[in-house]
Amino acid sequence: MNDFSKYSDEHWMMQALELAQRAEAMNEVPVGALVIAGGEIIGQGWNTPITDHDPSAHAEMNALRDAAKVRRNYRVVDATLYVTLEPCPMCAGLLVHARIKRVVFGAYDLKTGAAGSVMQLLQHPELNHQVEVQGGVLADRCGEVISGFFQRRRKEIKQARQTKNNES
Repeated sequence: MNDFSKYSDEHWMMQALELAQRAEAMNEVPVGALVIAGGEIIGQGWNTPITDHDPSAHAEMNALRDAAKVRRNYRVVDATLYVTLEPCPMCAGLLVHARIKRVVFGAYDLKTGAAGSVMQLLQHPELNHQVEVQGGVLADRCGEVISGFFQRRRKEIKQARQTKNNES
């Protein structure tokens, strides 16, 4: 348990996983995020870049936009962001600019992770704000959701190709 929440990190990550299901239902990469302050949800989001035709519509971006509106401030200080996948460089930059206090993520992203896997932007000493980072919370479960999504998508693409070839 941390100073900003009456619930455990695992509790909030389970909530983020529920938001990831919303993304998957839209055929988006299943990533969910929520912002917690004072033990309450003040922002939530899930991936919608395909649906919204917006490359910036990552779960973290959507959750922070929501939280900033609630706060009526572009800074979201003294808050924790929970996200099912390690933030990418774009989202890490957003978290620094928003002055998020802490980021808790589930699965590590070995291709684009910017909270320690590929690079460490959230705690870069040259930046004017450093974010506390806790990775690997419910990592297996979060990773399974994303892996399952991509396995399904590859299977669908293969079946579509086979159907097309059979029609020719």
